[in-house]
Amino acid sequence: MSRKAPADAFGSSQTTGHGSRFGHKKEDAIAALLTQRNIEEAARAAGIGTRTLIRWLKIPEFESAYLEARRAVVSQSNARLQQASSAAVSTLLKIMVDAGAPAAARVRAADRVLDHSKHAIESEDIEVRVAALELAAKLAKGGN
Repeated sequence: MSRKAPADAFGSSQTTGHGSRFGHKKEDAIAALLTQRNIEEAARAAGIGTRTLIRWLKIPEFESAYLEARRAVVSQSNARLQQASSAAVSTLLKIMVDAGAPAAARVRAADRVLDHSKHAIESEDIEVRVAALELAAKLAKGGN
């Protein structure tokens, strides 16, 4: 026996349990948009028409869910990059001090180390300044 579910992100109600397809199709479409090269391939992978997917992309709730999924994918990628950053720094430093490495490679590595160091301190400075501004704004509003 199926029962009525609350209205979904598209404003229509769907049944839960056996036969519930629209919610799954939406999720399939978002997953396909994240993995396929274009809308046509995403629609085909999700088992829906291209026009349907284009129409769904114009629905604010679908667009929001898709954007949230894209942000999650990028966040995961950024986490992987951060995990690999220690090895990357080690590689740069090894090349920079390797007397057997070509001079151009050592100079490039040294330049990258300096450039990343500069950007890191700038980012830290901005974080400190933003935190101070946020605190000042909170105090000005009478917050704790």
